[in-house]
Amino acid sequence: MTSVVSASPPPPTGVHLDRTDENVAEIAALAALVGGPVGLEALLGDLNRTARPSRGFFGRAVDRAWTWDRADRWTRAWWPQGIATSADAGGPHARRRVVAVTWYAKEVDGESPGSRVTFLDLDTLRYRHVLLVVPALVDGRLALTPLRVHAGGVAWCGPYLHIAATARGFITCRVDDLLRIPDERGVPRDLARLAVDGEAVASYGYRYVLPVRFRYRAHADDGVTRLRYSFLSLDRRHPAALVAGEYGRGEQTTRLARFPLDLDTALLETGEDDRARPVELGEGVRGMQGATVVDGRWYVTVSHGPVVPGTVYVGRPGRLRPRRLALPMGPEDIAAEPGSDRLWTLTEHPGRRWVLALRRSRLG
Repeated sequence: MTSVVSASPPPPTGVHLDRTDENVAEIAALAALVGGPVGLEALLGDLNRTARPSRGFFGRAVDRAWTWDRADRWTRAWWPQGIATSADAGGPHARRRVVAVTWYAKEVDGESPGSRVTFLDLDTLRYRHVLLVVPALVDGRLALTPLRVHAGGVAWCGPYLHIAATARGFITCRVDDLLRIPDERGVPRDLARLAVDGEAVASYGYRYVLPVRFRYRAHADDGVTRLRYSFLSLDRRHPAALVAGEYGRGEQTTRLARFPLDLDTALLETGEDDRARPVELGEGVRGMQGATVVDGRWYVTVSHGPVVPGTVYVGRPGRLRPRRLALPMGPEDIAAEPGSDRLWTLTEHPGRRWVLALRRSRLG
């Protein structure tokens, strides 16, 4: 794989990431089975659920709110976590007003369908869930497993979705790899498994799947606590960076980090040893659910549970100040819309699940 080499090494922090090889052959085998990748435009022409605007007071920073259909609003099987927009992606994807939301599934009897990403078209309010899958070739035969990560944050950069995977680092999917399971290949009524049976694919009933292309694995030097990648976002100031941070309670660390990012490749910059290291590693606050940076100013979401309104902390690592009652209860990830006053976040609790557009200027 091509590495993006940093011009000057970042300061030593003791934490780093390394990138795995791409699942080129595995994705090609899956694509060949189902008729080839269809990409985002085809998906957006085949959305099957409808969101709706929500009205009321959602917090001092909230400008607009939308919610899911009744099944997704109330399900306890799936929990929404990460958010990014096609404005972050740049290039051809930026022409559409699309929100991408990641969800993780609760385990039932030790089993879980893993994680999914939802693409919501803001112009039509139509959306569809896409299952995240890990393809593998075992003795030359194609196999599929669910991507079982918390998916607490997502950054949409160029062709890639970078999805937080906590202690494991983060995983990366390429939006152009979106696959549709055709009728002659799918097993639509088989909701209980993910598998390849000969020339048929069972995918928990999902029509579309998105395979994992590669991973950024988390590491730390001896004596340094490995960074947990609880959430992700983009910082587009020059030089650009991928923002990551840790949800933590009690004695857990609550660090915030910025990794140099090459916007031309949408990949992290690396040193001569092919490792990516943060250029900034600072202190956050307890209970962080998401963080984003605009012009050097950090915006950090904190949830206080399903009843108490959420808080946005504003400032810089180590000097973050709360803006209370800024959000409804249960806020999660946060993303900044480039070139505008808008921030995006979402909430997770059943019956109180919204996608929210915020005004950054209301946070001071």
